[in-house]
Amino acid sequence: MKTLHWNASRRTLLTVGVAGVAGATSARVNAAPQRRDRSLAPRPPMGWNSWNSFATTITEAQARETAGIMADKLLPFGYDIFTVDIQWYEPEASSYTYNAKPKPAMDAYGRMIPAPNRFPSSANGRGFAPLAKAVHDLGLRFGIHVMRGIPRAAVEQNLPILGTSYRAADIADQASLCSWNPDMYGVDMARPGAQAYYDSIFRLYADWGVDFVKMDDMSRPYDAHAAEIEAAHKAILASGRPIILSLSPGETPVIRGDHVRRFAQMWRISDDFWDDWTMLEAQFTRLENWTPYRGPDSWPDADMLPLGRLALGERDTRFTPDEQRTLMTLWAIARSPLIMGGDLRHLDSATLALLTNGDVLAVNQASHGNCPHFVEDGVRVWSAWADGGTDRYVALFNTGDKAREVGIKLRDLGISKPVAVHDLWEGKALPRQADRISAMLPPHGAALYRLR
Repeated sequence: MKTLHWNASRRTLLTVGVAGVAGATSARVNAAPQRRDRSLAPRPPMGWNSWNSFATTITEAQARETAGIMADKLLPFGYDIFTVDIQWYEPEASSYTYNAKPKPAMDAYGRMIPAPNRFPSSANGRGFAPLAKAVHDLGLRFGIHVMRGIPRAAVEQNLPILGTSYRAADIADQASLCSWNPDMYGVDMARPGAQAYYDSIFRLYADWGVDFVKMDDMSRPYDAHAAEIEAAHKAILASGRPIILSLSPGETPVIRGDHVRRFAQMWRISDDFWDDWTMLEAQFTRLENWTPYRGPDSWPDADMLPLGRLALGERDTRFTPDEQRTLMTLWAIARSPLIMGGDLRHLDSATLALLTNGDVLAVNQASHGNCPHFVEDGVRVWSAWADGGTDRYVALFNTGDKAREVGIKLRDLGISKPVAVHDLWEGKALPRQADRISAMLPPHGAALYRLR
C-alpha cells in the first residue's frame, strides 16, 4: 500500500504506473417521471460515502455490510443516501492512487459497469441493480460516483453510442483531460451524438435504481465543463427518474452560482476536504461567500465529514474533539450536506453521538436565513431562524489557538428582549440573557444555542 499524504487532494494522487434527510423514504426503480418543478433536495442531503474510508477499493460485501450498519445506526436520524465512490468499474483498484492505464469494465456502448470481481451481483448485465435493490430494501437511497466524459478505453475501441449511428471517437474531446485521473476524455457537446451518450449513461443509472450521482471533474475549470454540466442535467430529466446531481470537486467559482444552482442540487465549494485544521478553517470563508445561493435544491457542499476510522483503516480522524464539534457545528449552521466519510464498521460511541445529536441536526435540516456575522477578528459567528417559529440559532466559533470568550450582542441579531438559551450540544438550559450571547471557548472550539 502506498504511503498517503493526507494534506493532498485526490487530484494530486495520480501515480503513473501504480495499479490502482431527515426522512427514510427511498426512491424506487420505476419511479414516476421526474418533473422539472419537482424538488429533489428540499433539505441538505444526508448520507455516507466510501471515499474517506475505502478509497477506490470498496467491494460489494463491504458495501452491503456498511449499508446495514448505516440503516441501523444513522438512518433513524436522517442519513439516507449510501454512495459508492470512485473506481467501482476498475477491477484492479487498490488504494488512493489510480492506474495510469486502466482497463475498466464497460458494456458494448462504452458505459462503465461495476467490476464483476468486486461486485459479483453485477454479472450478466445486471450492473448495480441488485446492490441498489438491497440498499433500497434497507430504506436507504443508492448513490454512485462517476467521472465527467467518456472512457478513453471506449474511444480506443471506438464503441458505438447507444441508439445512434455515432461512435465514441465522434464525440470525444481528446484535449479535454482530467489532471488527476486517467480514465476519461471530455465530451464535445457541440458534436452530434454527444447528448445521446449522456442520455444513455443516465438511462443506465436510472435502470439500476440510482438516486444520487456525484459527478467528478466537473466544477473546475467551471466554464470549460459547463456544457457537460448542462448535459448531465438534461440527461437526468430524460431518464424519468428523480436523481440528485452533486458536482465535484471544487472550488466552484462563486460568480457561477446562478448557473450551478440551475443544473445541480449540490456542488463542492473546495477541493477534497480532510481532517486538517487549516482546511477546516478555510471552509468558514467559503461557506460565508456562498450564503446567497443556499436554499432548497441549492446546497453549497463543504464536502464529507472525515470522522472516525479513515484511510483504509490505517488511522482515526486527526481532528481533536473540539475540532470535531466545530466541524459539525459549522456544517449544521451553514446547511452544508452531511455526508459521513468514516468507516461505519468501526463507529465508536463518541462519533455516533456527534453525528446523531437531533437538536444539532435540526439546525442543518430545518432552519433558514442562515448567515454569518462579522463582529470581531479571530472569531466566527453565525445565526439562523428555526423553521416554523421565531426561535433563533446562534453558533459561536473560536478559530484561534488560545481559549477566549466569543459572543454577539442580541441587538446585532435584531433581538430587543431577553431570551431563554438552550445549549444544543450539552442538551441543557442556560440562564436567560438580556444583552449578549457568549461563551468561553477552547482553541478551535464551538458552541451552538437555540434562543427563545
